[in-house]
Amino acid sequence: MQWDDIIRTNLSSVFYTSRVIIPYFLQEKHGRIINVSSVWGSVGASTEVAYSTTKGGINAFTKALAKELAPSGIPVNAVACGMIDTSMNSFLDPEELAAVIDEIPAGRAGTPQEAAALIRQVAEAPDYMTGQIITLDGGWI
Repeated sequence: MQWDDIIRTNLSSVFYTSRVIIPYFLQEKHGRIINVSSVWGSVGASTEVAYSTTKGGINAFTKALAKELAPSGIPVNAVACGMIDTSMNSFLDPEELAAVIDEIPAGRAGTPQEAAALIRQVAEAPDYMTGQIITLDGGWI
């Protein structure tokens, strides 16, 4: 079923990956978790209920886990992307793509390189920054 597939792919994977790595981080007294979310996790999207649900779940998971791991000095944050120019958007025809881009104040989709750069900055941020959902969306949402 499509619902179960997207829950497993987008949300359960975050839980199970964290469950595997957290004991190592606790043993080493060092580590950080950076989850990849979406702006739809904060505001929801019409016709994207399952996807929005998983990304909202990642946001809540990030905030809750950050509170659990903060005493151990392990920050947990998420990067919530808007439209990034990837194959995920290939289902949009040129008119639909133009309509979405017209809604983005920056006038374009973000690039995978920009998303990677922000994730790297979060990885290098002070440990005191935890429980944050950082948005990268060109001013869209």
